[in-house]
Amino acid sequence: MKSVLITGANRSIGLETAKQLLERGLFVYLGSRSLEKGATAAQALKEKGLEHVQAIEIDVTNPASILSAKNIIEKEQGKLDILINNAGISGAYPQQAMDAPAEGIQEVFDTNFFGVIHVTQAFLELLKKSDSPRISNITSGLGSLTGHADPSWKYYQVKPVSYVCSKAALNAYTIVLAHELKDLPFKVNAIDPGYTATAFNQFSGPGTVESAASFIIKHTLTDEHAPTGKFYSNDIEDATEESPW
Repeated sequence: MKSVLITGANRSIGLETAKQLLERGLFVYLGSRSLEKGATAAQALKEKGLEHVQAIEIDVTNPASILSAKNIIEKEQGKLDILINNAGISGAYPQQAMDAPAEGIQEVFDTNFFGVIHVTQAFLELLKKSDSPRISNITSGLGSLTGHADPSWKYYQVKPVSYVCSKAALNAYTIVLAHELKDLPFKVNAIDPGYTATAFNQFSGPGTVESAASFIIKHTLTDEHAPTGKFYSNDIEDATEESPW
């Protein structure tokens, strides 16, 4: 049975992704900063007959917490097949480049960018023991520099500096990491679940968590011939589903 760790999985898109992966027969480590909230979410899944789930405490901004989670999974599984870096924050609003406090921007980067790096580097050892390791970095269409430079883009006016810059940096990290792992059976991709109705955006998005999770899984559970180092978006309507960087 393949194992997957999803960070920030106690609610919203992360929780729905856990549910759908459980339905596909994977063992899911449901990552949550609060073990209590994670345990509550895991118990709700078990009550639906989805037994192969375990809450695990992981704060992506806390190296000790990350190491503890890694040690637990190593002891129980010996390896990890899939890492879904889903945890993220939007930061306080308004966010304007001219006057946003640098400390606020750094706080968003600590979770959305540096948190992903800390978690990924900690779990690489276990991922390398898998026959088909996958790393999916959950990003946003707002991380597209091409989009932000195009006045005709539908989200052109939406430019929260902390969030935009953190996701653009995450996309860049994804490209570099995928390149470094290209000679191993890794697939490393940035996946934008689309503008989804969640508490993250006061439920303003048109998409559903079910669609968002399904899209993440589509570009995570891939075969050995699948691309790596790509930026997929659920808001792109063409056949490739690739977003411009």
